[in-house]
Amino acid sequence: MTKLTSQECLALADVIGDTPMTVISASRLQHGMCDAYVAGTLPDVTASLVFDAYCPDEPCGFGTNADALWQLLKATDGWGCINVQTACAASLGALIEADTGRPVRYYGDVCHALLAPVNRYPNEAVRLLTSEDVERLAKAPTEIQGNGYETHAAMVTDGIAAGAVVNDNIVAIAHTHAETNLHADIGVSTLETWREKGFSTAAAALVAQEIQARGKVPAWSCGEDNYASLRVAEKLGFTEVGRRTYVIPISPK
Repeated sequence: MTKLTSQECLALADVIGDTPMTVISASRLQHGMCDAYVAGTLPDVTASLVFDAYCPDEPCGFGTNADALWQLLKATDGWGCINVQTACAASLGALIEADTGRPVRYYGDVCHALLAPVNRYPNEAVRLLTSEDVERLAKAPTEIQGNGYETHAAMVTDGIAAGAVVNDNIVAIAHTHAETNLHADIGVSTLETWREKGFSTAAAALVAQEIQARGKVPAWSCGEDNYASLRVAEKLGFTEVGRRTYVIPISPK
């Protein structure tokens, strides 16, 4: 099995398509921020794996051929789970259990799209971030520095970011985590001591508004029991458009 070249990654991005459910992997393929492998020959592949540079232990699998996905997984290292189309999750899980003797569990990944103008939630502490905020981002705790871009400067100039700034410190952030021709995925994070103040909702609303102004559809995904994230998506006006499933082998105690 050979890692795809940059040109082959572009071809794979075309294969998986540009949708709210593929936007992150498609963006990583287009911008060279992943490792990718396929079963078959492009463009006629039976399965593919995309290892996002920002969470390489959680590859995304595409295609519903569970056996082909498992053969690809077995030939790679460093993964702890895989995010796949729900239609093949149970079959893949059964193969993993049979081959490894390890039980698996399943976890839903809820995908949303914002198909109407975003509901806005102004907050005096929240504003769009600019190049003047790069130093503030660099000093912020890792969990609210954002990712998806090679530098903080790129995140606020090439991408879109908004944050809550309190006492000259960023305490919450929303930003475009991945972007394609048609969609932009939004990531959010707030420091624990500053939660439940509406910062994430206000910041995400600003980012979504800017995405829509650029003629693209905001996307949002989160775990099925991440109720805080699900509430924010609902408040902003996002609509669930589908689900994928994490297949997670359980480590022995």
